[in-house]
Amino acid sequence: MKVLIVEDELKLADALVELFRRNRYVADAVYNGEQGYLFASKGDYDVVVLDVMLPRLNGFDVVKKLRENKVRVPVLMLTAKDDVSSRVRGLDCGADDYLTKPFANEELLARVRALCRRQSEMVFDVLQFADLSLNTSNYILSCGAKSVGLSAKEYEIMHLLLSNPSQVIAKESIISKVWGTSGDITENNVEAYMSFLRKKLTFLCSKVTISAKRLLGYYLEVTA
Repeated sequence: MKVLIVEDELKLADALVELFRRNRYVADAVYNGEQGYLFASKGDYDVVVLDVMLPRLNGFDVVKKLRENKVRVPVLMLTAKDDVSSRVRGLDCGADDYLTKPFANEELLARVRALCRRQSEMVFDVLQFADLSLNTSNYILSCGAKSVGLSAKEYEIMHLLLSNPSQVIAKESIISKVWGTSGDITENNVEAYMSFLRKKLTFLCSKVTISAKRLLGYYLEVTA
């Protein structure tokens, strides 16, 4: 599991990274709200641990912006504020859980485990974006009356793109999510599968296309 920590107190952020790594998570830390949004929106993390009082963009605005852009990553908000109105505001913005400082490490880990379980148990029979739909039970990609079957890797890539619509997903993230840590997979493999999927989107006559941002990654885009 991969955790993103967004916390401007450097000592606390570094301590949380070490805590998660000791417990066999992959953990990264960023120190302001703008970085938090950019990293979280890549679709590379299983959980985001997000402070409220952040420079540049506060935690409430970060999670609200993520949800507005259809980024579904679970968010656990951390804050020194323990009043009810702050907790309600965080949840209303789209946070999944809320933990006030100071907190016990064991409780933080337990809450993150619960969010990971909840995310893994969520089953979407159909993922949709614009005129495109993906049936997650039979790997069928459809547009209107037309449909086409996907191979296992094509399905995993399309599922990742549809789960994070309009978000740029780095090639490295796609390799990590789809192929794992295999050392034999290169960016050329990703490009080949993107070519396969683009041909299937053309066959379906979908308005959705897979676009690329040079040196950044891939994202779904709706054409006119």
